[in-house]
Amino acid sequence: MKAMVVREAGGPFELDEREIPEPGPGEIRIKVEACGICHSDAFVKFGQFPGLELPRVPGHEVAGAVDALGDGVDLFSVGDRVGVGWHGGHCFKCDPCRRGDFLNCKSPKVCGISYDGGYQEYLVCPWEAVARIPDALSAVDAAPLLCAGITTYNALRNSGARPGDVVAVQGVGGLGHLALQYANRMGFHTVALSRGKDKEALARKLGAHQYIDATAQDEVKELQKLGGADVILATAPSGKAIEGVVNGLSGRGKLMLVAAAPDPFSVNAFGMLSGKMIHGWPSGSAIDSEDTMRFSALTDVRPQVERFPLEGADEAFAKVMQNTIRFRAVLEIAS
Repeated sequence: MKAMVVREAGGPFELDEREIPEPGPGEIRIKVEACGICHSDAFVKFGQFPGLELPRVPGHEVAGAVDALGDGVDLFSVGDRVGVGWHGGHCFKCDPCRRGDFLNCKSPKVCGISYDGGYQEYLVCPWEAVARIPDALSAVDAAPLLCAGITTYNALRNSGARPGDVVAVQGVGGLGHLALQYANRMGFHTVALSRGKDKEALARKLGAHQYIDATAQDEVKELQKLGGADVILATAPSGKAIEGVVNGLSGRGKLMLVAAAPDPFSVNAFGMLSGKMIHGWPSGSAIDSEDTMRFSALTDVRPQVERFPLEGADEAFAKVMQNTIRFRAVLEIAS
Protein backbone atom coordinates (compact mmCIF):
# COMPACT_ATOMS: atom_id res chain seq x y z
CA MET A 1 0.00 0.00 0.00
CA LYS A 2 0.95 3.66 -0.30
CA ALA A 3 1.53 5.95 2.68
CA MET A 4 2.71 9.55 3.09
CA VAL A 5 5.25 9.52 5.91
CA VAL A 6 7.00 12.15 8.04
CA ARG A 7 10.48 10.72 8.62
CA GLU A 8 12.09 13.68 10.37
CA ALA A 9 10.77 16.83 12.04
CA GLY A 10 10.26 19.58 9.49
CA GLY A 11 10.94 17.29 6.55
CA PRO A 12 8.61 16.71 3.60
CA PHE A 13 5.91 14.08 3.40
CA GLU A 14 7.51 11.11 1.65
CA LEU A 15 5.66 8.51 -0.39
CA ASP A 16 6.32 5.06 1.06
CA GLU A 17 5.42 1.56 -0.16
CA ARG A 18 4.44 -0.64 2.78
CA GLU A 19 2.91 -3.99 3.58
CA ILE A 20 -0.77 -3.77 4.43
CA PRO A 21 -0.93 -4.01 8.26
CA GLU A 22 -2.84 -6.74 10.07
CA PRO A 23 -5.22 -5.83 12.92
CA GLY A 24 -4.40 -7.24 16.32
CA PRO A 25 -6.86 -8.16 19.10
CA GLY A 26 -9.36 -5.34 19.65
CA GLU A 27 -8.32 -3.57 16.44
CA ILE A 28 -9.99 -2.76 13.13
CA ARG A 29 -8.42 -2.29 9.72
CA ILE A 30 -9.97 0.45 7.61
CA LYS A 31 -9.56 0.86 3.87
CA VAL A 32 -9.14 4.62 3.71
CA GLU A 33 -11.15 6.53 1.12
CA ALA A 34 -10.54 10.10 2.31
CA CYS A 35 -8.53 11.88 4.98
CA GLY A 36 -8.85 15.52 5.94
CA ILE A 37 -5.82 17.66 6.67
CA CYS A 38 -6.03 19.55 9.94
CA HIS A 39 -3.84 22.37 11.24
CA SER A 40 -3.05 20.02 14.16
CA ASP A 41 -1.18 17.74 11.74
CA ALA A 42 1.63 20.25 12.23
CA PHE A 43 2.31 18.46 15.53
CA VAL A 44 3.57 15.53 13.45
CA LYS A 45 5.09 17.48 10.55
CA PHE A 46 7.31 19.48 12.90
CA GLY A 47 7.79 16.84 15.62
CA GLN A 48 6.10 18.95 18.29
CA PHE A 49 3.78 16.53 20.10
CA PRO A 50 5.08 15.15 23.44
CA GLY A 51 6.11 11.51 23.10
CA LEU A 52 5.77 11.49 19.29
CA GLU A 53 7.88 8.84 17.59
CA LEU A 54 9.00 9.31 13.99
CA PRO A 55 8.58 8.11 11.30
CA ARG A 56 4.82 8.61 11.47
CA VAL A 57 1.87 8.78 9.07
CA PRO A 58 -0.34 11.74 10.13
CA GLY A 59 -4.08 12.16 9.73
CA HIS A 60 -7.02 12.13 12.16
CA GLU A 61 -9.94 12.89 9.82
CA VAL A 62 -10.22 9.41 8.37
CA ALA A 63 -13.17 8.05 6.38
CA GLY A 64 -13.41 4.64 4.73
CA ALA A 65 -14.78 1.15 5.24
CA VAL A 66 -14.00 -1.76 7.57
CA ASP A 67 -11.63 -4.11 5.76
CA ALA A 68 -10.69 -6.60 8.49
CA LEU A 69 -11.43 -7.27 12.16
CA GLY A 70 -9.08 -8.32 14.93
CA ASP A 71 -9.96 -10.91 17.55
CA GLY A 72 -12.68 -9.86 19.99
CA VAL A 73 -14.22 -7.14 17.78
CA ASP A 74 -17.95 -7.80 17.33
CA LEU A 75 -19.44 -4.29 17.17
CA PHE A 76 -18.55 -3.79 13.48
CA SER A 77 -18.63 -5.89 10.33
CA VAL A 78 -16.46 -5.96 7.23
CA GLY A 79 -17.85 -3.42 4.76
CA ASP A 80 -19.25 -1.00 7.36
CA ARG A 81 -18.64 2.64 6.43
CA VAL A 82 -16.62 4.13 9.30
CA GLY A 83 -14.31 6.94 10.31
CA VAL A 84 -11.79 7.91 12.99
CA GLY A 85 -11.18 11.35 14.50
CA TRP A 86 -8.66 12.90 16.90
CA HIS A 87 -9.74 10.67 19.80
CA GLY A 88 -7.96 7.49 18.82
CA GLY A 89 -8.60 5.23 21.79
CA HIS A 90 -8.59 5.00 25.57
CA CYS A 91 -7.50 2.58 28.27
CA PHE A 92 -10.89 1.81 29.94
CA LYS A 93 -8.99 1.36 33.25
CA CYS A 94 -8.09 4.80 34.66
CA ASP A 95 -10.48 6.72 36.91
CA PRO A 96 -11.76 9.06 34.15
CA CYS A 97 -12.46 6.06 31.88
CA ARG A 98 -14.21 4.19 34.69
CA ARG A 99 -16.47 7.23 35.06
CA GLY A 100 -17.15 7.27 31.31
CA ASP A 101 -15.00 10.37 30.76
CA PHE A 102 -12.99 8.85 27.90
CA LEU A 103 -11.73 12.21 26.62
CA ASN A 104 -9.75 12.67 29.82
CA CYS A 105 -8.25 9.19 29.77
CA LYS A 106 -4.87 9.13 31.52
CA SER A 107 -3.41 7.05 28.68
CA PRO A 108 -5.14 8.41 25.57
CA LYS A 109 -4.33 7.55 21.99
CA VAL A 110 -4.46 10.08 19.15
CA CYS A 111 -4.99 8.87 15.60
CA GLY A 112 -2.03 9.89 13.47
CA ILE A 113 0.15 10.57 16.51
CA SER A 114 0.02 7.51 18.78
CA TYR A 115 -0.21 5.28 15.71
CA ASP A 116 -0.17 5.80 11.95
CA GLY A 117 -3.13 7.83 10.72
CA GLY A 118 -5.08 8.40 7.53
CA TYR A 119 -2.50 9.64 5.01
CA GLN A 120 -2.34 6.06 3.73
CA GLU A 121 -4.45 3.44 2.01
CA TYR A 122 -5.06 1.22 5.04
CA LEU A 123 -5.26 2.13 8.72
CA VAL A 124 -5.30 -0.07 11.83
CA CYS A 125 -6.82 1.43 14.99
CA PRO A 126 -8.54 0.42 18.27
CA TRP A 127 -12.21 -0.47 17.84
CA GLU A 128 -13.34 2.14 20.39
CA ALA A 129 -12.04 4.94 18.15
CA VAL A 130 -14.31 3.99 15.24
CA ALA A 131 -17.55 5.81 14.31
CA ARG A 132 -20.18 4.78 11.78
CA ILE A 133 -20.73 7.05 8.75
CA PRO A 134 -24.32 7.54 7.50
CA ASP A 135 -25.00 6.52 3.91
CA ALA A 136 -26.10 10.09 3.11
CA LEU A 137 -22.54 11.38 3.59
CA SER A 138 -19.72 10.84 1.12
CA ALA A 139 -16.31 9.93 2.51
CA VAL A 140 -14.96 13.34 1.43
CA ASP A 141 -17.74 15.14 3.32
CA ALA A 142 -17.49 12.88 6.37
CA ALA A 143 -13.75 13.26 6.89
CA PRO A 144 -13.71 16.92 8.08
CA LEU A 145 -16.77 16.28 10.26
CA LEU A 146 -14.64 13.90 12.33
CA CYS A 147 -12.57 16.86 13.56
CA ALA A 148 -13.87 20.32 12.66
CA GLY A 149 -17.44 19.06 12.65
CA ILE A 150 -17.47 17.24 15.98
CA THR A 151 -15.49 20.04 17.63
CA THR A 152 -18.08 22.71 16.82
CA TYR A 153 -21.22 20.54 16.97
CA ASN A 154 -20.32 19.01 20.32
CA ALA A 155 -19.39 22.37 21.83
CA LEU A 156 -22.66 23.98 20.74
CA ARG A 157 -24.90 21.16 21.92
CA ASN A 158 -23.17 21.19 25.31
CA SER A 159 -23.10 24.99 25.64
CA GLY A 160 -26.41 25.25 27.48
CA ALA A 161 -27.88 27.51 24.78
CA ARG A 162 -31.54 26.99 23.92
CA PRO A 163 -33.42 27.64 20.66
CA GLY A 164 -33.82 31.39 20.19
CA ASP A 165 -30.73 32.27 22.22
CA VAL A 166 -28.12 34.55 20.65
CA VAL A 167 -25.11 32.49 19.62
CA ALA A 168 -22.17 34.29 18.01
CA VAL A 169 -19.54 32.42 16.00
CA GLN A 170 -16.21 34.22 16.05
CA GLY A 171 -14.39 33.44 12.81
CA VAL A 172 -15.64 32.15 9.45
CA GLY A 173 -13.04 29.55 8.57
CA GLY A 174 -12.44 25.82 8.80
CA LEU A 175 -14.29 25.55 12.12
CA GLY A 176 -16.52 28.60 11.83
CA HIS A 177 -18.11 27.72 8.49
CA LEU A 178 -19.44 24.51 10.06
CA ALA A 179 -20.34 26.17 13.37
CA LEU A 180 -22.60 28.66 11.57
CA GLN A 181 -24.49 25.82 9.92
CA TYR A 182 -24.89 23.92 13.19
CA ALA A 183 -25.97 27.00 15.15
CA ASN A 184 -28.62 27.80 12.56
CA ARG A 185 -29.93 24.22 12.42
CA MET A 186 -30.11 24.09 16.23
CA GLY A 187 -32.48 27.06 16.24
CA PHE A 188 -30.14 29.68 17.65
CA HIS A 189 -30.18 33.37 16.68
CA THR A 190 -26.92 32.99 14.78
CA VAL A 191 -24.45 35.87 14.52
CA ALA A 192 -21.21 35.70 12.53
CA LEU A 193 -18.21 37.73 13.74
CA SER A 194 -15.43 38.24 11.22
CA ARG A 195 -13.23 40.87 9.59
CA GLY A 196 -14.18 42.51 6.29
CA LYS A 197 -17.27 42.58 4.12
CA ASP A 198 -16.02 39.85 1.81
CA LYS A 199 -17.30 37.02 4.04
CA GLU A 200 -20.73 38.43 4.77
CA ALA A 201 -22.55 36.84 1.83
CA LEU A 202 -21.03 33.44 2.61
CA ALA A 203 -21.77 33.74 6.34
CA ARG A 204 -25.42 34.50 5.64
CA LYS A 205 -25.63 31.64 3.14
CA LEU A 206 -24.24 29.29 5.79
CA GLY A 207 -26.92 30.34 8.25
CA ALA A 208 -25.95 33.59 9.97
CA HIS A 209 -28.95 35.80 10.71
CA GLN A 210 -26.60 38.74 11.28
CA TYR A 211 -23.05 39.59 10.32
CA ILE A 212 -20.76 41.87 12.31
CA ASP A 213 -17.70 43.20 10.52
CA ALA A 214 -15.00 43.88 13.10
CA THR A 215 -13.21 46.27 10.74
CA ALA A 216 -16.22 48.57 10.48
CA GLN A 217 -18.27 47.91 13.63
CA ASP A 218 -17.72 47.59 17.35
CA GLU A 219 -18.41 43.89 17.94
CA VAL A 220 -19.20 44.35 21.62
CA LYS A 221 -21.65 47.19 21.04
CA GLU A 222 -23.40 45.30 18.24
CA LEU A 223 -23.77 42.18 20.39
CA GLN A 224 -25.04 44.21 23.32
CA LYS A 225 -27.73 45.72 21.07
CA LEU A 226 -29.06 42.15 20.89
CA GLY A 227 -28.99 41.84 24.67
CA GLY A 228 -25.55 40.25 24.65
CA ALA A 229 -24.56 36.85 23.31
CA ASP A 230 -25.70 33.87 25.35
CA VAL A 231 -22.80 31.96 23.79
CA ILE A 232 -19.76 33.08 21.84
CA LEU A 233 -18.04 30.16 20.09
CA ALA A 234 -14.40 31.15 19.51
CA THR A 235 -13.21 29.32 16.40
CA ALA A 236 -10.38 31.64 15.28
CA PRO A 237 -7.03 30.91 16.97
CA SER A 238 -6.30 34.48 18.08
CA GLY A 239 -6.12 35.48 21.73
CA LYS A 240 -6.36 39.15 20.75
CA ALA A 241 -9.55 38.54 18.76
CA ILE A 242 -11.08 36.49 21.58
CA GLU A 243 -10.23 39.17 24.15
CA GLY A 244 -11.99 41.74 22.00
CA VAL A 245 -15.38 40.01 22.11
CA VAL A 246 -15.64 38.74 25.71
CA ASN A 247 -17.56 41.85 26.80
CA GLY A 248 -20.15 41.07 24.14
CA LEU A 249 -21.51 38.29 26.36
CA SER A 250 -24.80 38.66 28.18
CA GLY A 251 -24.75 38.79 31.98
CA ARG A 252 -24.59 35.02 32.29
CA GLY A 253 -23.19 34.33 28.84
CA LYS A 254 -20.59 31.70 28.08
CA LEU A 255 -17.43 31.93 25.99
CA MET A 256 -16.76 28.51 24.44
CA LEU A 257 -13.16 27.95 23.32
CA VAL A 258 -12.59 25.40 20.56
CA ALA A 259 -9.60 27.03 18.82
CA ALA A 260 -6.18 26.78 20.44
CA ALA A 261 -4.91 30.36 20.32
CA PRO A 262 -1.11 30.49 20.75
CA ASP A 263 -1.26 33.93 22.39
CA PRO A 264 -2.88 34.53 25.80
CA PHE A 265 -5.83 36.82 26.41
CA SER A 266 -6.98 38.66 29.52
CA VAL A 267 -10.39 39.35 31.02
CA ASN A 268 -11.61 41.88 33.55
CA ALA A 269 -12.45 39.96 36.74
CA PHE A 270 -15.10 42.49 37.79
CA GLY A 271 -16.90 42.02 34.51
CA MET A 272 -17.08 38.26 35.08
CA LEU A 273 -18.88 38.57 38.44
CA SER A 274 -22.30 38.72 36.79
CA GLY A 275 -22.00 35.03 36.06
CA LYS A 276 -20.13 34.98 32.76
CA MET A 277 -18.18 31.81 32.06
CA ILE A 278 -15.17 30.80 29.97
CA HIS A 279 -15.36 27.16 28.98
CA GLY A 280 -12.95 25.07 26.92
CA TRP A 281 -14.41 22.14 25.01
CA PRO A 282 -12.61 19.13 23.49
CA SER A 283 -13.81 17.36 20.37
CA GLY A 284 -15.47 14.13 21.46
CA SER A 285 -15.37 10.34 21.41
CA ALA A 286 -16.52 8.01 18.64
CA ILE A 287 -20.19 8.12 19.64
CA ASP A 288 -20.04 11.94 19.54
CA SER A 289 -18.65 11.65 16.01
CA GLU A 290 -21.59 9.45 15.08
CA ASP A 291 -24.01 12.01 16.55
CA THR A 292 -22.28 14.78 14.60
CA MET A 293 -22.50 12.94 11.30
CA ARG A 294 -26.11 11.85 11.81
CA PHE A 295 -27.14 15.43 12.61
CA SER A 296 -25.17 16.70 9.60
CA ALA A 297 -26.88 14.21 7.29
CA LEU A 298 -30.31 15.00 8.75
CA THR A 299 -29.99 18.79 8.50
CA ASP A 300 -27.83 19.02 5.36
CA VAL A 301 -24.69 20.40 7.01
CA ARG A 302 -21.66 19.92 4.76
CA PRO A 303 -18.05 21.11 4.82
CA GLN A 304 -16.62 23.16 1.98
CA VAL A 305 -13.56 21.26 0.78
CA GLU A 306 -10.66 21.33 -1.63
CA ARG A 307 -9.61 17.88 -2.84
CA PHE A 308 -6.07 16.57 -3.34
CA PRO A 309 -4.57 13.18 -4.25
CA LEU A 310 -2.64 11.29 -1.58
CA GLU A 311 0.64 12.29 -3.23
CA GLY A 312 -0.43 15.95 -2.95
CA ALA A 313 -0.14 15.98 0.85
CA ASP A 314 2.72 18.52 0.85
CA GLU A 315 0.81 20.99 -1.31
CA ALA A 316 -2.40 20.55 0.67
CA PHE A 317 -0.65 20.90 4.03
CA ALA A 318 1.16 24.06 2.87
CA LYS A 319 -2.15 25.64 1.86
CA VAL A 320 -3.67 24.74 5.23
CA MET A 321 -0.76 26.35 7.06
CA GLN A 322 -0.97 29.45 4.83
CA ASN A 323 -4.71 29.69 5.53
CA THR A 324 -5.54 29.72 1.83
CA ILE A 325 -7.83 26.64 1.92
CA ARG A 326 -11.57 27.29 1.66
CA PHE A 327 -12.24 25.72 4.05
CA ARG A 328 -11.00 22.13 4.58
CA ALA A 329 -8.38 20.17 2.63
CA VAL A 330 -9.14 16.50 1.96
CA LEU A 331 -6.91 13.80 0.51
CA GLU A 332 -8.83 11.43 -1.76
CA ILE A 333 -7.31 7.97 -1.54
CA ALA A 334 -7.53 6.06 -4.83
CA SER A 335 -9.21 2.63 -4.71
